[in-house]
Amino acid sequence: MSKETPRHAKTGQPINADKLDRVVAEARRASDQRAAGYREQALKLYPWVCGRCGRDFTQTNLRELTVHHKDMDHDNNPPDGSNWELLCLYCHDNEHQRYEEHLAAVAEGRVDSGGKKTQSATTHRPFEALDALLKK
Repeated sequence: MSKETPRHAKTGQPINADKLDRVVAEARRASDQRAAGYREQALKLYPWVCGRCGRDFTQTNLRELTVHHKDMDHDNNPPDGSNWELLCLYCHDNEHQRYEEHLAAVAEGRVDSGGKKTQSATTHRPFEALDALLKK
């Protein structure tokens, strides 16, 4: 049995798996380097306290304190730390979950991009024929 070469879904061209692996590995290395840099900076700038729940951290549990990007852009790392806040793992996960729920609500049209509820046009009228039923 010969192994078939993977192909690009849109173009049908063969995919160079070695090149793809190199690109992904390099992107991960670059991301890890950026993360290490801003994490070290944030830990120097801010007290080791979760910005949401107030939990204190020491050297022994510092690995559980994360850097959250307020604007959700991990490439926005100003040297003054104005886009960061330190959050514990749990609060950080919760913050990202809330953001995902917000995006879903925007996509469904329940809220606008600013977070305000949108007016929904109700089409179902459950009591529309009630008058006719009551008159019988």
